[in-house]
Parts: sequence; structure tokens; C-alpha cells
Amino acid sequence: MLLSELGNRIRSQRERLGLKQQDIANALQISPQAVSKWERGENGPDIAVLGDLSRLLGVSTDWLLDAQNAGLDVFDATVFASSVIGAYEKSLEMEARDFASWANGLFSQLTEAILRNDGVPVKYLGDKLLAFFSGVDHHLRASRSALLAEQVVTEELVVALSSGEIYLGAMGHPDYARPDVMGEVVNLAFLTLDRAENSQSSGIFITDPVSQNLGERFSLGSPNQVDFKGIEKKITIYEVEHELAQ
Repeated sequence: MLLSELGNRIRSQRERLGLKQQDIANALQISPQAVSKWERGENGPDIAVLGDLSRLLGVSTDWLLDAQNAGLDVFDATVFASSVIGAYEKSLEMEARDFASWANGLFSQLTEAILRNDGVPVKYLGDKLLAFFSGVDHHLRASRSALLAEQVVTEELVVALSSGEIYLGAMGHPDYARPDVMGEVVNLAFLTLDRAENSQSSGIFITDPVSQNLGERFSLGSPNQVDFKGIEKKITIYEVEHELAQ
């Protein structure tokens, strides 16, 4: 297969998903220049990242390498979901234009915190933000992003992190489709977020799979087992207090 053809496939699938070259680079923990060179046909992805690239683009490696069969796949990631306590009340008190300005300022700070640790922002809704981290140390990078966001955002911020397999794909009518992530991991992140909001608890809350992959890098609160509607097993949640000096 010609490198130019491979580059075209990577670019076309990336654009179909609504992802930027920087998003691909962040997810794979490589440089944006490397992705640009792939798409220009100057060189190809290393075999070590080919599998991760195909999963991120939602295709099989065979399809990527010009075989006939396409396929969808999932990959391991940490989902980042955030909101602000009192945002609904703020939206009632402010003019719509003013609330939009406030939300854009909030999202700008949050997005910078996510990009600083090579995360991929997915969508914004009201005061809520959804992003994911994949690749090497995604649990650690997501947790650091959450701590950074907590430092720079002056509002009562709530962040929920959950780890596991997610599906990334373009959702909606073909003319208006946008990238989105799906799976139980995403649901758990938002359920954890809603629980914290309802109890008026600002902070960073992580599920057990995240905590298990952080080692002893962070100080965590006591485990709290909770029941979520529609999920049979109890979910263990920890509050992240701070990162420990190494």
C-alpha cells in the first residue's frame, strides 16, 4: 500500500469523526507533527501504534492497511466529566448571552487543563464537559488534569473520572455528526458526577478502576460504596485530595 493512500485513509477517517490532528496525537502520546507526516504520506505509523490508531479511528487494522473488511472497535481510556455546582441557578439569574460568556470562560480553562495533560475534549453541554484520556498513563494524566482544573477554576467544580473500555464514533445525522464516546464507563462518570452535584459536593471523584492504576501517587479519601440505578454491582468511589510528592 502506498504511504499516500494510507495517509488519505487516516485523514478521511479522522475528519469523519470530527477529530483534530492534535486529538490523535494526544490520544496516542505522539507529536502532532508525526500525525501530519502520516497524512501527507511522508511516512507511516510505527507498528507499535498501529493497533491503537485503528481502535481510536474506529476501524480495523486491515481496513487501515487497505484490506476489504472494515470494523469498529473499542479502546481503554479514562473518561473525564465535569460540572459546576450552582450553574443552573446562575443560568436563571443571568441573560443568556452573559451565561454563554461565563460558560465559554469556564470551558476555556477546563480545556486547557485537559490539553496540558494530552486529553481529548469531546463535547460541551450547559456547564458540563466530557473528555477522555487514552494511551500511556491515561489514569494518571486524567487525575492530574482534574487537579489542575480544580486549581484554576474559581467555581465549585465537580470532576468525575472513570476508566475502562469506551467506543469513540461520529454520532448523529451524517451532515451534522460529531465525535462522541459511549459505554458503561461514560455512564459511570456521569452518574458519579450527578451524585456529587445532588449532594452539593465539589471535588474530584474517581471510581475504583482509576484508583487501582494510580498506585500511591495520590492521597485519596475513604472508599465509599454506592448503588446506581440500572447497575447491579456496588460502585466504589474515592475523593482525590492531592498528589503526593515523589
